[in-house]
Amino acid sequence: MSYLLVKGDAARIPLADQSVDLVFGSPPYVDCRTYLEDGKDLGIARKLDSWIEWMLAVTTEALRVSRGAVVWVASGKTEDRNYWPACEGLMYLWHKRGGHAYRPCYWHRNGIPGSGGDQWFRADVEYLMCFKRAGLLPWSDSTAMGHPPKYAAGGEMSHRTGGRVRNQWGGSEKSMSHTTKNGDKASHGRPSHVFSTGDARVNRRMHRPDGSVDEQAYSPPVLANPGNVLATGAAGGGHLGHALAHENEAPFPEALAEFFVRSLCQPGGLILDPFSGSGTTASVALRFGREAIGMDLRQSQARIARQRIERPHQPVGKAHKQRESVGPLFDIQEGAAK
Repeated sequence: MSYLLVKGDAARIPLADQSVDLVFGSPPYVDCRTYLEDGKDLGIARKLDSWIEWMLAVTTEALRVSRGAVVWVASGKTEDRNYWPACEGLMYLWHKRGGHAYRPCYWHRNGIPGSGGDQWFRADVEYLMCFKRAGLLPWSDSTAMGHPPKYAAGGEMSHRTGGRVRNQWGGSEKSMSHTTKNGDKASHGRPSHVFSTGDARVNRRMHRPDGSVDEQAYSPPVLANPGNVLATGAAGGGHLGHALAHENEAPFPEALAEFFVRSLCQPGGLILDPFSGSGTTASVALRFGREAIGMDLRQSQARIARQRIERPHQPVGKAHKQRESVGPLFDIQEGAAK
């Protein structure tokens, strides 16, 4: 796989329309930090209203170049005991202006000890906001980071479907095949018997109030949808996946990037991170068989990212074999194609 690391502005991405498969990155969190290059403040930090307007423009530009989703890792801040709703404001105005998005995910991390002060609670989650075009994504695998179902069919979890049927499998009415004595679709009832058949399908009989019997069939999934709360545990102290990650002011763990790389970009696809920093997204994309473009306003960060990719540190997860080092499409020092 190949990659490209360049100095660039996220508000003016030099790529063609719909030329990448996923945009994933972490923009500056309002004015929480000062970003320096050779000791000079680049003026990246922004107050609340300015940040929201800037991120609306950045998101519009990112969605222009993406065939798929645009996902931002971000958070607001608290100043003088007053919370700045940066992410909430961005999503609300995006919707108000006609944009489309999925329900956000939440990165559950270990918050900074002592944060929250003497009256409130430590911040243990950050937003992962997913913006998109109307309709379906061109490619996604929502169970790529899934796990075997916690409950077997007929187990504890249940909910009522749109037709008010209690569904003890957690699926939808459309996922079940119905056969009733009188040919009607079931609308009431509770299971009376559950058993397995040789082809891994599960049958269930439901006795309706009129005495008829409804028999349904369902094939349990191999992997359950992992949900929208992503727990990576510690975010520092050697838990980021590479020692060079700490050369950036606000790195996130490789496990966080892995979740979206594998879920929202097909193998062999192209991922763009317009806030590349120390190269977490690009490094993970390459390791899992995707191509990557990393952009950052600071040339120093592009150099760090290149060093990181050329000196792999450790696998993202224990179950995954570390990929071989790969070469860049372009040299970031001279911009010459290789």
